[in-house]
Amino acid sequence: MERELLYKKIYDDLIDGILNGTYPSGSKLPSEKELMDQYSVSRITSKKALEMLADRNVIVRMPGKGSFVLDSSKVGEEPSFTQPLPIESEKSKKMIGVVLDSFGTVFGCDIVAGIEHECWSKNYNMVLKCTYGSVDDEAKAIDELVNLGVDGIILMCAQGEAYNANVMKLSIEKFPMVLIDRELKGLPIPFVGTDNYAAARELVDILVDEGHTDICFVSRAPLQTSSVANRFSGYRDALMDHNILTNEDMWLTDLNEIFDSTDDLTDAEDLAMKEIEQYVEKHPQVSAYFAVDESMGAMTYKVLQQMGLGNKKEVVFFDGIEERFNFHPNFTHVMQGQYMIGAVSVKTLCRIIKGKEVESQNYIPYTIVRKK
Repeated sequence: MERELLYKKIYDDLIDGILNGTYPSGSKLPSEKELMDQYSVSRITSKKALEMLADRNVIVRMPGKGSFVLDSSKVGEEPSFTQPLPIESEKSKKMIGVVLDSFGTVFGCDIVAGIEHECWSKNYNMVLKCTYGSVDDEAKAIDELVNLGVDGIILMCAQGEAYNANVMKLSIEKFPMVLIDRELKGLPIPFVGTDNYAAARELVDILVDEGHTDICFVSRAPLQTSSVANRFSGYRDALMDHNILTNEDMWLTDLNEIFDSTDDLTDAEDLAMKEIEQYVEKHPQVSAYFAVDESMGAMTYKVLQQMGLGNKKEVVFFDGIEERFNFHPNFTHVMQGQYMIGAVSVKTLCRIIKGKEVESQNYIPYTIVRKK
């Protein structure tokens, strides 16, 4: 076999492995070094095979962690190996705008890391702006990015998702945009994120299997937020499948009003915890709490712990625990593929910029971490 075609052999074998289930969605592929040893090739050759898979959106490469399969069902026609991979023109614009509601150590930082590294690999500059939940600031940030001349925008909408005119205008004008974490129903803007509905159903199934039937749904963000709405639908439908009825008495979903009433985060958290405490006192039959995110999960557990119920009630949620809460107990929780979400959003946006077709929804694999 000619030396220059060895990368194609590696590429073909990896594609076959993805198609036949050896490497299912979310699984890790062999490293450059492992492929180098397996095929007796140079690292440049093994790296090229993996980069071709990444360019096709089949895998995402995570520095220091490896290469992971995105969605094996989307492996389609083979690309041509007779022409070199296209090189971006140095004269073309090279900026991608990123607008996030917010980001932190538990949720967001890995998304930013995925976006930044993928921008770097594709020779784009990343311009980041945060809106901190303000729809007005979201509109302003989008205006500033467009005026700056970005080629496209990656957007995490403000909670509540009141459509701002700027987003609707850019959608109508077919300006390259990708939504992450939260969708905007009715607007044809591609979405990259977690299948929140499926993940929520899995969490509830675990709770029911453990014997819980009275499960409270806890959320700060409005139910109109698509990620929250999908998690709530998964929670509700999973209970229905187990012939368990739920109603408003089992939902603690008005906490956003508390946070909107004060600019002091500490005061807001204290008030929210008081609200949770009052709910726990009024509903002693509730044995498990399904929190929509880690901040609500941490606050709920903290309240239960203070009431002496930390070991008697179960708490599940999405994402991990922030160190500022000063405790690290074991919880069953959903770990989203945040780095992949960031990287794939850039890949998707770049395809849109080049005029190529993309999936309207791209769900990134998640993991359920079970309590020990």
